[in-house]
Amino acid sequence: MGRAEVRKAQQQRGARRAPSGRAQGTEGSGSTGKRTGIRRFFTWKKILGTFFGLALFGMGALVALYIWVEEPDPNKQALQQSNVYKYSDGTIMASKGKVNREILPIDKIPMDVQEAFIAIENKSFRSDQGVDFKGLARGLWNTATGRGKAGGSTITQQYVKNYYLTQDQTVTRKLKELVISLKVDQSKEKPEILAGYLNTSYFGRGAYGIQAAAQAYYGVDVGQLTLEQGAYLATLVQAPSQYDWSTASEETKKRITIRYNATFVNMVENGKLDEAKRKTLKFVEPQPPQPAMGMDGQKGYLVQAAEAELNAQGVERKLIEAGGWTFTLNIDAKKQEALEKAVQDELESKLDRKDTKGKPQDQSVQAGATSVDPKTGAIVAMYGGTSLKEHWSSNALRKDYQPGSTFKPIVLASALENGAKTQDDKPITPNALYDGTSKRAVVGSDIHFAPQNQEDRNFGTPMMTVQEATNFSVNSVYAQMIVDTKPRNVKKTALALGMKDREGWPEDKPAMSLGTMSANTVEMAGVYATFDNHGKKVTPTIIKKAEHKDREVEPAQPIGSQAISRQTADTVTKVLTGVVNDEGASGNKVRSSSYEAAGKTGTTENNVSGWFSGFTPELVTVVAIFGEEPGTAKQVTLTGTAGLGRLGGSSFPASIWKAYTLAVLKGNAGKFQLSEAEMGAVQTPSRSASPTPSTSPSSSAPAASTSPTTPTPSTSTSPSPTATKTSPSPTTSTSPSPTATKTGGPKPPDPPLLPEN
Repeated sequence: MGRAEVRKAQQQRGARRAPSGRAQGTEGSGSTGKRTGIRRFFTWKKILGTFFGLALFGMGALVALYIWVEEPDPNKQALQQSNVYKYSDGTIMASKGKVNREILPIDKIPMDVQEAFIAIENKSFRSDQGVDFKGLARGLWNTATGRGKAGGSTITQQYVKNYYLTQDQTVTRKLKELVISLKVDQSKEKPEILAGYLNTSYFGRGAYGIQAAAQAYYGVDVGQLTLEQGAYLATLVQAPSQYDWSTASEETKKRITIRYNATFVNMVENGKLDEAKRKTLKFVEPQPPQPAMGMDGQKGYLVQAAEAELNAQGVERKLIEAGGWTFTLNIDAKKQEALEKAVQDELESKLDRKDTKGKPQDQSVQAGATSVDPKTGAIVAMYGGTSLKEHWSSNALRKDYQPGSTFKPIVLASALENGAKTQDDKPITPNALYDGTSKRAVVGSDIHFAPQNQEDRNFGTPMMTVQEATNFSVNSVYAQMIVDTKPRNVKKTALALGMKDREGWPEDKPAMSLGTMSANTVEMAGVYATFDNHGKKVTPTIIKKAEHKDREVEPAQPIGSQAISRQTADTVTKVLTGVVNDEGASGNKVRSSSYEAAGKTGTTENNVSGWFSGFTPELVTVVAIFGEEPGTAKQVTLTGTAGLGRLGGSSFPASIWKAYTLAVLKGNAGKFQLSEAEMGAVQTPSRSASPTPSTSPSSSAPAASTSPTTPTPSTSTSPSPTATKTSPSPTTSTSPSPTATKTGGPKPPDPPLLPEN
């Protein structure tokens, strides 16, 4: 193509581009001074008009959004919390819930920790309107162009995203975040917004909120965080997975250090940190990741007990399960460890749990225990079973077994409290005399009852003191005593001491004397703690404090008014020292020179449970074993457990009790102060006939009979008798009985098995 042809083609193209039909920019076109084509369309006036029009439209759209978008309800994730459980010293025991979070008010978070987060996350937080428009524009552009996370958010915006919205990276969500942030800044105070941000942020290691983060990274509550520790958490929140010091690369650690130091520099610029102090601050490495605080071992049972107690105080289960509670328990970590060890050493180590065919009884035995401080009512240790995986319900709380002969001291307490008398009109005291013949029918009851003593043994010839009958847990004596006292009075005393009136309580029946109602270890610990506390009512409590940001719960008052008189309580305690101290008595197995102790054994019908309820001046502990068929919860006999014969409270329960008590007291035990104990005058028997052991006397036979020798009382207030006996009776000075010479009657085994109720 020649030069002339090229020039002609250019002129034609120019003519097509020009709306006026003139070719512009070509030779010979001439100049008229007018804009044509695209320059005529994009004038400065039109550009500015379009810009301001769009700006006005955008402002109008924002105003419409502000009016249209309402502050929504919080998302469920933001409200989910865990329940946290602590030992009495404040150390964390367990955490329970889908989300590891504990929401705290702002005043629980140290001010310098608050300022650290503000310094690195949003320096202008205290004065801004909740939105950083430059950061917002940058974030919207990044999101729209696919350049990663939005970024540029203020603390208010992050709080809104966490609390009201989702983590979706979309333009729609970002616009909502903008509008809601403006509204939140107007409707909430800055401290409330900051608290919401700190409680909803994710810090890694499964920790939501700063309290969970403080525990996860430094093993302390947020109130104990130092400025250095708080600054690391403020550094961490930007990228929790990357900035975890324990897993970060060397390069990442450099970035962490830069951001960490920038926190202090910004605090100085904000006037919240002195420059001289900044130079002294050092990085505090977080602890390595810790395993999740689960419900292993006894923790699950302790949690069950705490939640059950809170529920009993009127807090609904659904409110407890919703989370957000911080429970500080009365459980002493060292005592708890000692109780668990005692059960392992004295029971579990002697069982063969794996041999389901050869040793079926070893699979059936369950242990439960509760230990209480009688002065405060605090449950300091509790044993619920082998584990929640193997046995869901706590054996310490179960109330489907009878307490057996551990109920007998309540019968005695009621007799003393009510001034009851024997059938021959003599006061019932520890020195009162009763017929201990096995299968002897009670007198004065409309219901025929002739209980058998253990192994059908006769005690006394025929008379024995109440002290002796308690030492050897003689059923026939206590069956008569409850008739003399009246069962309804005994029940009233039992309820006053802390037992529960459940369905199946044997109303007005003499069988009540043998503990045929239901009870659990916590109730029986309360009864014996009341004896130990000189008659002041003790209601054992496992919760020291229960806190929630939305509600208040008044702590239980474990120490009440006088349930029984001090004289009655001290007298029962003195009698129970005989059960421990007298040779051959049912509780003699727990005797030790390291402490003074009182207690009572218990065994139930068919040997399905065995109990030992014992106490020192400092500690009350009830230990029980139960026969339960695996998988059915059916009550079965304990006989044959660990290859042994019939088992009662003097077997494994007593061994566990002694091992635990020795471990926690460590020789620092005190002495009982029983200044008001009244053993009563030594009584003179009224007749000499002795029932025939092989037959049961008629129901019309009187309760008392004459022994060959008239007892001679000691001159001391609480007599310490000396006697020549072949029938069981106390022999130590701590458990007085009348001075008498008795003959006849079989000698009990050494140590004796417990009476079967």
